[in-house]
Amino acid sequence: MSDLMLDDVDHDLLALLQRDASRTLRDLGDEVGLSPSAVLRRVQRYRSAGLLSHNVAVLDPRHVPEVILSVCLVTIEDDTPEEGRRYRARLLEAPEVQQAYEVSGDYDYVVVLACVGMRHENEVAKRLFQQDPNVKRYTTLFVLDPVRTGVAVPTREPARGRVPAGEVRGATD
Repeated sequence: MSDLMLDDVDHDLLALLQRDASRTLRDLGDEVGLSPSAVLRRVQRYRSAGLLSHNVAVLDPRHVPEVILSVCLVTIEDDTPEEGRRYRARLLEAPEVQQAYEVSGDYDYVVVLACVGMRHENEVAKRLFQQDPNVKRYTTLFVLDPVRTGVAVPTREPARGRVPAGEVRGATD
């Protein structure tokens, strides 16, 4: 995280924004005990610090039946910093890459793809993995059921017995 110091209200506000960024400033303020203008100032501070980067609509892949989600486990041949930058740039350029992580263990990268149909998924796999001379091997795991998808990032460890802002005890996704 950046050098931005976060207080309890910041943590609660960020949790609320990650659940639903379309809520009004008044609604958010009522939830965390701030005026709408104070909420706006905090949101502007998050943006200027780079903590809040995008406001997007997150689609539920279960409602787009043509979408094929896959998780690809990738091993790189040459893991020099230069090759790592080159491969990361390729992943960043591919719109089908939903998430990409450099990881420890038997694989170097975990890449989550969202493609429209098997032909598209195969084309993307060829482009990102098969045709890259630095990809030693890759394994593709096709998602059968996206049990839970999300992009929320925790900003603090949960306190025992504390219900995070915007959540109801006993509620499920």
